[in-house]
Amino acid sequence: MSLTRIQVQRATTVSPWTRDFRHLLPVPKHFQNRQTWFDPITKAVRVKDRIKYWNVVPGDQICIRGDTRKIIHEVLSINKFTNRVYLKGANLHEGKEYKTPVNRSVHYSRCMLYIGQKLGTVTSAGEQPKSISVFARRIGVRDPHWDPILYRWNWKRVVLATEPYTPQSRVKLDWPPPEERDHKEPNPLLDTTPETVREITYKPPEFSLSKLISLQSGTTEKEYLRTLFNPSVIPFDTSAPMEVHLTKELSNPHSRAKKQARWQAAMKRKSTLFKKFIAQELRNINGRSIRDARAEAAFKYRQKLEEERKSEKKRRWLTKDRLTKMERKSKRKARKAEKQKEKLSQLVLRDAPNQFIPGKSAKRPEA
Repeated sequence: MSLTRIQVQRATTVSPWTRDFRHLLPVPKHFQNRQTWFDPITKAVRVKDRIKYWNVVPGDQICIRGDTRKIIHEVLSINKFTNRVYLKGANLHEGKEYKTPVNRSVHYSRCMLYIGQKLGTVTSAGEQPKSISVFARRIGVRDPHWDPILYRWNWKRVVLATEPYTPQSRVKLDWPPPEERDHKEPNPLLDTTPETVREITYKPPEFSLSKLISLQSGTTEKEYLRTLFNPSVIPFDTSAPMEVHLTKELSNPHSRAKKQARWQAAMKRKSTLFKKFIAQELRNINGRSIRDARAEAAFKYRQKLEEERKSEKKRRWLTKDRLTKMERKSKRKARKAEKQKEKLSQLVLRDAPNQFIPGKSAKRPEA
């Protein structure tokens, strides 16, 4: 399935996981054309320049390559179509109150992941070693695989080169831990209290063996239904459990067992109908061969199934609302025709020259 304009415009995400590789699909050029002045700007780099496995994800701490101060930033979001990494707290319009704050973004290639601290080398005697920050200059991808449980792609991030140089190589870099969700306290005026939720309000009826044996025959259900329409004629035991009488109403009609039973009944009916057509044609063979008679029976059988399918489709189409609408429309048409007929029957013409009524006007004078 191709990309849409909305998917490209809303490609910036705060999720660190890769669910698919749709960001590698080509973006049509007309997506970058703005229809109006208020439309957002749609940007996307070429497909061969996009990154398949992103090692810089939201939640990571990075340093911008070339920054002499080695300021550590936290990744806020990423855009896989433009290869841009947005930084948290870095405002492009800082100090300009009249402009809307915009998070600063840097290219993916300028990001160096923060690994940790290490003690620097001592250049002179008596000098205390200082701790310096270590960043990953190159990161490799190992063991990419699809996780069917979490429904995402997983791989291992391996540090291939660091800045400054460290003798340790092929260090596995962990993914950032997910942020804990802030669970707010429930509003007592809007939410149900835990005591009310835990309260047991349903009391199951007491089933006795004698009543269950008597209910298996089905006579009690009929007595119950008769009592609803005429309670004074047939007495009914009101202490019987209600769930037994409403088995059909309370049970799920779309369960797998009931669907399978209906399908098996339909298949059995089709097989019986086909055998019936074959037997009917074989009784009246009329000089045909058995093969031709069976072919004629199969043709009639298919015709019958097609007629049943069309009738069932029409029956489903004629719903209660449609029937009401059709009846209302037919009444409106009949009323309209009656009004037109009444207008024509009550039509009166003014007296004017050159008028002729057949059978009533005098003979036309000859010229």
